[in-house]
Amino acid sequence: MFGIYLKRELSRRKKAALVIAMGLALGIALVITVNSVSAGMQQAQDKVLKSLYGLGTDMTVTKAQAAPSSNSSGRPKFDFDAKSSSSTKQSSDRVMTQGGQSLASSLVTKVSAQKGVASAVGALSLNVTKVDGSFTQGTAKSSTSSGSSGSSRQGGPGGGQGGGSTGAPQVQGGGASFDVNSYSVSGVDVTNQDLGPLATSKVTTGKTFTAAQTDAKVAVLSKSYAKENKYTVGKTLTISGTKYTIIGIATPDSSESTVDVYLPLKQAQTLGDAKNKVTTIYVKATDSKQITTVKTTIQKNISGTTVTTSADLASTVSGSLSTASNLATSVGKWLSIAVLVAAFLVAALLTSSAVSRRVREFGTLKALGWPSRKVTRQVVGESIVNGLIGGALGIAIGLGAAYAVTAISPKLTAELGNTGGGGMGGGPGGGGPGQQAVKNTMEIALSAPVSVTTIALAAGLAIAGGLIAGAMGGWRASRMRPADALRSVS
Repeated sequence: MFGIYLKRELSRRKKAALVIAMGLALGIALVITVNSVSAGMQQAQDKVLKSLYGLGTDMTVTKAQAAPSSNSSGRPKFDFDAKSSSSTKQSSDRVMTQGGQSLASSLVTKVSAQKGVASAVGALSLNVTKVDGSFTQGTAKSSTSSGSSGSSRQGGPGGGQGGGSTGAPQVQGGGASFDVNSYSVSGVDVTNQDLGPLATSKVTTGKTFTAAQTDAKVAVLSKSYAKENKYTVGKTLTISGTKYTIIGIATPDSSESTVDVYLPLKQAQTLGDAKNKVTTIYVKATDSKQITTVKTTIQKNISGTTVTTSADLASTVSGSLSTASNLATSVGKWLSIAVLVAAFLVAALLTSSAVSRRVREFGTLKALGWPSRKVTRQVVGESIVNGLIGGALGIAIGLGAAYAVTAISPKLTAELGNTGGGGMGGGPGGGGPGQQAVKNTMEIALSAPVSVTTIALAAGLAIAGGLIAGAMGGWRASRMRPADALRSVS
């Protein structure tokens, strides 16, 4: 009887049922969309952090760059000679450490021994500024001018007429043509590549370093740098007169790589005149929930260092990714709550209004012996069905909106300030002392993943909306008396 009556009443009041269902659907769809976009923002931020830290890296240990001495500007210096042959090409490389003050390699072992640290590896960041080109020598020519009439023709004692005079020699032609190229180099601990700068990329062409190549003259290049400079596996890369064989091309897991060339750590230390030195120590904690405790322990036991966690780095994210994330978490969240509350109220009011128009119906049912409990159950049942219909429509609309965002994949930019002491690579590609810290700009495609939890939340909201509307309408229906039905008869 309950099912038959329920089906008949919903079919009789299709328009009212559809209005209630659509109100709930819009609120639920907005909740799904905001939740999925927020999840996509979180994934985008995770990609940004992983592209800098690498999967598995929980924190880094660095040391702030010391101020330059009064007799040292810290700027690169290049020496060239003007040679007699204009066809002679000259080249000079300036290699400087960047990313903060150098740390002793022994600190890596000390950090590894700290409580809560699973593993730690050191890396050396370098900036190479290459200047190459040639000088073209000019030709010195003297100019001859004719004497003027007048006094120049008055010869001195024994003199005759004045002749031409020879002017100062002038240099004609000549000049210089030089090209400046700056790129980043990172020294990698080849015995543990799961941590460190190379952990953010995957070698897609060639091969990566082996544990035996701790001091080998080999290199892995980022895909973008290799493409720009037309390097392939097997070719050689020359840095400061040392030739390195390219053994692999690495593709970053997300966005663009912040490193152009990877070398074995010992080779990078030799290249940068930084024997037994590193600029960054990458740390993996034994428990991801104890990262703050591990950070405090390292800072306490190893003074003078800066420990940066993923949470610290996330606070430096700016750009459109940060703006959109803030909007999704603040404005979007409160907007979805407001729309959902409004949808619940509208559903409750419409249900209550529908009950008011069914006075004769409910009064007659009570006169026939229906208890108030049964009348209330009937109204609540109709409201729950309306809520489930609204929930199904809302889930469909929300999934459509989320898939549309994923299909469009709008591009967001993320800028990360250097939290590890600032770069030191003077010249192109690196800020000199006193300049602002270099920012890494990345472009991330936004997606909107929908989880099972979000679907379950939508279904729960649909049922809750139906219960709220049904409770309000059922309460009003239960208070009706058979006499009300007689008074409504015209």
